[in-house]
Amino acid sequence: MTGDHSPGAHGGDRVHDFAAIGLGPFNLGLACLSAPIAELDGLFLDQKPEFDWHSGMLLEDAELQTPFMSDLVTLADPTSPYSFLNYLKESGRLYPFYIRERFYPLRTEYNDYCRWASRKLGDAVRFGQRVDAVEYDPERSLYLLHSTDTATGAPGLHRARRLVLGTGTPPYVPESCRGLDGDAVHSSDYLYAGEDLRSKRSITVVGSGQSAAEIFHDLLQDVDRHGYQLNWVTRSPRFFPLEYTKLTLEMTSPEYADHFHSLPDATRDRLVSSQKNLYKGIDTEVINAIYDLLYVKSRLGPPPVRLLTGTEVTGASRAAELDGYRLELRNTDQGRDFTLDTQGLVLATGYRYRRPDFLGPVSDRLAWDAAGRFRVRRDYRVDADAHGPGGDAEGPGAQAPPGAVFVQNAELHTHGFVSPDLGMGAYRNSYILRAMLGREPYAVERSIAFQEFGAPAPRDPGARDGGSAPAGPDTELEVVDR
Repeated sequence: MTGDHSPGAHGGDRVHDFAAIGLGPFNLGLACLSAPIAELDGLFLDQKPEFDWHSGMLLEDAELQTPFMSDLVTLADPTSPYSFLNYLKESGRLYPFYIRERFYPLRTEYNDYCRWASRKLGDAVRFGQRVDAVEYDPERSLYLLHSTDTATGAPGLHRARRLVLGTGTPPYVPESCRGLDGDAVHSSDYLYAGEDLRSKRSITVVGSGQSAAEIFHDLLQDVDRHGYQLNWVTRSPRFFPLEYTKLTLEMTSPEYADHFHSLPDATRDRLVSSQKNLYKGIDTEVINAIYDLLYVKSRLGPPPVRLLTGTEVTGASRAAELDGYRLELRNTDQGRDFTLDTQGLVLATGYRYRRPDFLGPVSDRLAWDAAGRFRVRRDYRVDADAHGPGGDAEGPGAQAPPGAVFVQNAELHTHGFVSPDLGMGAYRNSYILRAMLGREPYAVERSIAFQEFGAPAPRDPGARDGGSAPAGPDTELEVVDR
């Protein structure tokens, strides 16, 4: 072990090789993959009392949108004891899963799997630890993490040579719906409000993605029994299905990440905006299930349902006389404004990254772009040193020095739409571990796609063949970090 493991009060003088803040699937995967590496000592902190992944949306029959191989470890190490298949084996569910013949685990099942993995990891993973501030000790090249035990209020101090930020993306509420009084609920808390919602005379779901669709389908099943009016408002021109064709999935490849990262900021922002249906769309099966259920409900007459596409929420206010809300809407095709009254309101408006407050004391050590976002290097580093002179070396043998800071799922603007994808986790963690160690504990794929995403590299003027070969598995395009 390279870290100083001497014990002490509240973390003592022990120095960890790295500290990871936030324990969602990505940092939990890093914990699993780093556990067998003897020379790497990591600490993982999270303020929640236990692993909890979108528990407010764990509908009983909802499935992941990615296959079981996108677990915490398999795409980096198929032999890992922390795999989803090993979880099934130890839980006595491997054969039922095999007989089920579905690639996609239940979301509740995935959450149980992650809890199982976190319990196997031991003391390296510590829940109930809120990180309040991070400071940097330049004399020892160490980060000092000031924390609070959320159960006892006891302070803690932890020391680490590097940081990995995995604090996730908190729920996002658009400006038009902020500051509402009453019991409006974000989709992240839907299950906690389910019974109360069903007591309303009307319910409106606002949003266009998978969460909105699952909530609408869940509420639609009970529309007859409870007798409420059910509305679905989306500013999208249609109910976009998640694009899941195989050549499109090649855009989750290392080659596309290289290509995307090499583009100018403005081009990357434009592409992210245009690619939302590649990661924010609705499963085709869910869309079809909604239609089939509407068909069944319409047998005895039109169901009490409104589906409003191309409709933007421009304002919302509490309406006391309705014991609910008045939504100001605009049909974007017609430019026509109208209102919709509703007692229950569910905002399935997604999640957005927010810079953690605890980074305040070290913000000058981090690299930022013109829009105030992390300037993320190809190897997921965001410390300013990584962008200085001589800081662009990447690949095996280029070990990240003390002071390095990595991010998980905060690089949508630099690495593309695959950043929040569970299938990206093992690849990104392999990349981060390679940077920490200067070697590859897990092979990092470099070329898996059949297609080309950029123009061939310029021909060497000294070449004699008069042309240039297309990029392929043995032809690496130069990637310039910007």
